Amino acid sequence: MIERSNEEVRDAVRDHYGKVAKQGAGAGCAPGCCGASQSDASLKLGYEAGDLASVPEGADMGLGCGNPQVIAALKAGETVLDLGSGGGFDSFLAARQVGASGRVIGVDMTPEMITKARRNAQTLGAANVEFRLGEIEHLPIVDASIDVIISNCVINLSPDKSAVFREAFRVLKPGGRLAISDVIAVREPPPELKGQLAALAGCVAGAASLDTLRASLAEAGFGEPVIDVKEESRNFIRDWMPGSRAEDYVASATIQATKPKVAAACCGPSCCEGKKS
Repeated sequence: MIERSNEEVRDAVRDHYGKVAKQGAGAGCAPGCCGASQSDASLKLGYEAGDLASVPEGADMGLGCGNPQVIAALKAGETVLDLGSGGGFDSFLAARQVGASGRVIGVDMTPEMITKARRNAQTLGAANVEFRLGEIEHLPIVDASIDVIISNCVINLSPDKSAVFREAFRVLKPGGRLAISDVIAVREPPPELKGQLAALAGCVAGAASLDTLRASLAEAGFGEPVIDVKEESRNFIRDWMPGSRAEDYVASATIQATKPKVAAACCGPSCCEGKKS
């Protein structure tokens, strides 16, 4: 298997989704993007026809693997962060739920996606939504300013998922929560698939295992996560990279976790520095 540097993976992902933004390709996370239309793909993921009708044309790019809105339980007035916001589809749906008193920030590392999302926001007149260029491992967000983080099939694309969860923990307010749809590895893919840049950009080769996800979330400081694997997702994953048997190696899952309201007690000697009488 070919070992890829973090920057090589990021460049491949950025290049792939930059092309998607320009060409309007969709219906699946993977490079082939064949099979159903964007709207059909989103309906299969749990979105409603009304969701699709409420956003500008081109905002729904059919690139997800689930519907984080279902588990986010968004409330009026909340501040929401959308990791890997793409054309803005989930950001716009979240903005409807948090209302004029709330706020949604989308972050994406692909300039073409940010341009597309901002154009869609202007078309929609979404005054409570903004889009920022940045990497999800280095969020352009201040500490403890976010109520809810949503994301749809994006964290698997990061070559440093532990950094993503550390950043998520940093920007969440105490009691803030994660509501994520993503793919997880249910079996180790073969070396010839895992080493393909196309498979990395296509949400297949970069997926983490359930145990790895739990460990990364715990390391970041989150409480016990709730991870629900969607076995039925293999029905649409098989269309991502036809012939690769991707559906044997990854499955869609929802991931929920909460930042504790009270910081954990520090036990190390450094905690007492400067506190001596």
